[in-house]
Amino acid sequence: MTLRSLPAALGIALCATALAGCGTSSTTVGFKGTEHTAAEAVANLASAASAGEGSKICDDYLTRATVAALGGHKGCEKAIKDQLAEIDNLEVSVTSVKLAPDGHSATAQVRSIYAGKTKARAVALLEEDGSWKVSGP
Repeated sequence: MTLRSLPAALGIALCATALAGCGTSSTTVGFKGTEHTAAEAVANLASAASAGEGSKICDDYLTRATVAALGGHKGCEKAIKDQLAEIDNLEVSVTSVKLAPDGHSATAQVRSIYAGKTKARAVALLEEDGSWKVSGP
């Protein structure tokens, strides 16, 4: 992922929506085991975004590589703060999770609202230190 693509990645990862009504919700219903744990990572990130917890997002919900690409912890916090300032709606629904054969990476299909329209997007996840973290689109 390039530094240029990181704002878009953060927008997707934070389930950024523009020109929509305010609200925050996420669903992970229907997932079991590792898929549920991976889906919860997306929901937890959305919850932290809703609460404006940029530091927590950088510390707990983004991979080390993503944080480093954003310029370290301070750069990550600034990027998150800037991105959160543009988000009007954090409604997100994880519709599927596909685990990679290695069991340490996954792709979550996420539905969110962007520019007033429901969009389906893929969010990449990696397992780091026993926790699932968002690594980008």
